[in-house]
Amino acid sequence: MYHLSQLENGLRVVTAEMPHMASVSVGLWIGIGSRYEPLELNGVSHFIEHMVFKGTKRRSAKEISQTIEGLGGYLNAFTGEETTCFYCRAGHERFEELLDVLMDMLLHSEFAPEEIEKERRVIKEEIAMYLDEPQHHVQELLNATLWPRQPLGRPITGTKETLEALSRDKLVRYLRQNYVSGSTVVVVAGRIKHREVLRAFARYARHVGAAAPPQFVPARNGQTGPCICLFTKDTEQTQIALGIRGCSRHDQLRYALRLLNTILGENMSSRLFQVIRESRGLAYSIYSSPSFFHDTGDLVISAGLETDNVTKTLRLILRELRRLFESPPGAAELRRARDYVIGQMELSLESTDNQMNWLGEQLLGYGRIFRPAEIKRRLCEVTTGEIRAAARVFFRPERLNLALVTPLKSERELAKILRRF
Repeated sequence: MYHLSQLENGLRVVTAEMPHMASVSVGLWIGIGSRYEPLELNGVSHFIEHMVFKGTKRRSAKEISQTIEGLGGYLNAFTGEETTCFYCRAGHERFEELLDVLMDMLLHSEFAPEEIEKERRVIKEEIAMYLDEPQHHVQELLNATLWPRQPLGRPITGTKETLEALSRDKLVRYLRQNYVSGSTVVVVAGRIKHREVLRAFARYARHVGAAAPPQFVPARNGQTGPCICLFTKDTEQTQIALGIRGCSRHDQLRYALRLLNTILGENMSSRLFQVIRESRGLAYSIYSSPSFFHDTGDLVISAGLETDNVTKTLRLILRELRRLFESPPGAAELRRARDYVIGQMELSLESTDNQMNWLGEQLLGYGRIFRPAEIKRRLCEVTTGEIRAAARVFFRPERLNLALVTPLKSERELAKILRRF
């Protein structure tokens, strides 16, 4: 059972009552992420995420983790392009203690100068680690190719240069201006009653700054043909990421695109996995995944393979895109894809963590909660003709973007292949 309340200052509280569970998951969701950041503050949201774990007026960094882990629970956070979430989970009888730690972190973090300098070094190491991982590095290169010179194309972590420019004053000011009531959602899922959450949260609500949510700069698209970003590096494999510019989370085509992705490359039954991994043995891992933002989106096909197999694999990938462009899938293939997506959704929502994520993403992304039954109904309404129509909208040369981390020194042959699509 989902319950939603909006407080006088605009802050929202939403719960998923799961009385059969022993645990409760608590999340503080903020409608802020890397795409809200101006260039000079790139990485500030991710830096703030790190800093709220580093001590408050009441608790040291060690005491924050000890408090939650001492309850048999866990505590973590993540920053995305459009949201930030701080969350924890433990036995349901410990709910008020979980909430107290999260609100203490949000409202009373010290941002001690020595901790800022320490964490600045830690994040630089995180950036270096990602650059050493070709499968991660290629995704950042692809983002910069899909959305050049704009926030969506910048790394969530920031760069070493922007990190150096983030002073304590800038961090604290950014938090106070943007982590406000209009952009904050408190989400609780598990063995809890909505009225209990409202009662427990009452003593914190007035301390959250009352303000409207921040705004982001809309995505721009000036692409007229295929784009390639080749990063030459002495690696054992070539990592490729083929990004296809998609639609926003509000576009009705998103349901067809979600099923199209499953048919194309989401699981081991998919066309790409069967053709490239099973039939040809060209890659150990190949998969596709969609992302939906407020005003745009993408579908990304990723693979790691021997460099000698890059051109052959790219031709096969484009052949599968062309097949979906030219002919709708069969009814049985669509049914399997739909049953897979619905089944995965139902399995995931058995967990309090995933229910908490579902509610936070829905409320910040859409301003409302889509119940699972509604999503299932919309997916069941998608026809094979709509799958083909979606392929014809998105699988076009001016939407293709290819990034590679590879020993190859020239993209000339790959560019020819993309232009022929």
